[in-house]
Amino acid sequence: MDLSTIARELQGKAANIALHMPIAWVNILAGPSVTIDGRTLDGRTQWFLQLLARSGQQPLHKLGVAKARSEFDAVQQMLGGRPAPVGHIVDRLIAGPAGPMRVRIYRPADSVARLLPAILYFHGGGWTIGSLEAYDLPCRFFSARSGCAVVAVDYRLAPENKFPGAVDDAVAAFRWLTAEGPELGIDPARIVVGGDSAGGTLAAVVAQQVRGEARVPCLQWLIYPATDLSNETASHKSYGEGFLLTRADMEWFRGLYLTDLSEAEDPRVSPLRAPDLSGLPPALIYTAGFDPLRDEGRAYADRLHAAGVKTVYREFDSLIHGFVGMRGALQAAARAMDDMVTGLRHELAHLGR
Repeated sequence: MDLSTIARELQGKAANIALHMPIAWVNILAGPSVTIDGRTLDGRTQWFLQLLARSGQQPLHKLGVAKARSEFDAVQQMLGGRPAPVGHIVDRLIAGPAGPMRVRIYRPADSVARLLPAILYFHGGGWTIGSLEAYDLPCRFFSARSGCAVVAVDYRLAPENKFPGAVDDAVAAFRWLTAEGPELGIDPARIVVGGDSAGGTLAAVVAQQVRGEARVPCLQWLIYPATDLSNETASHKSYGEGFLLTRADMEWFRGLYLTDLSEAEDPRVSPLRAPDLSGLPPALIYTAGFDPLRDEGRAYADRLHAAGVKTVYREFDSLIHGFVGMRGALQAAARAMDDMVTGLRHELAHLGR
């Protein structure tokens, strides 16, 4: 173990101690509440952002791709909480558009159903960072609490693989799962496409791309998705600095993912740009109040609803982008994840009704 790894682990332990102080102490140390547009930032989240600023941590767009990937993976593991108990985890390779593609399959403990519903999950990270390892804790949690199998996809990342590499992998993963599901103990009629941030974008795009096929997702589960890469909504301007994900980060990701900015008009990049959203699966869409991506997530929910698609939208108004990876550090993030899984279970139980 090198010195940088030791230092990072010590910083992680210190941060966790600071984040778990009694809330009265946190409120004193964090200072006056942050309120914007009638929304008040969660106190522990405010304290977390202050600790991050004091640590001297550079924003993602200043780290470079390799360091951003390693730092992101490390932070996800530090803040993700204790591993939720699951019954079985297996990695396997499947045929992808550009060669073998890795997926990780989680099955809940004590499942007795012959065929389980499944969440085909695409991780976040601006199509550039993130990994199966970074999202191991959230995927364990989703499987344990939802009663679903979770199939996490290791899609190709930019800049090594520009658009449409990630999209092609995501669509291929869905078609593979519908074909091979029964052999895996998964019901092909109950496959949820889900993801957070860039992964939520991919999930939305998969639902659009396979519309009209013999097998389609039963549900879209979109967590603070990026739906319009123009990056011009009001929330990009109001929350583009100081709340973890910055407007500069989004522009950096976009530049790495796209070959040309004109590609942002393609619905496979910006699903909000699709001319017709009718006939898509029901959707659960969740956003964070202090998030540059908030308004485009809400806009996508509004357009789905207007197109006649059953859509449930909820904003966790006191949270920031990335809360899926913070269950172990922020109580409000843990409550939000509980609520999202409850919503998923409810919709799965009432499919077709």
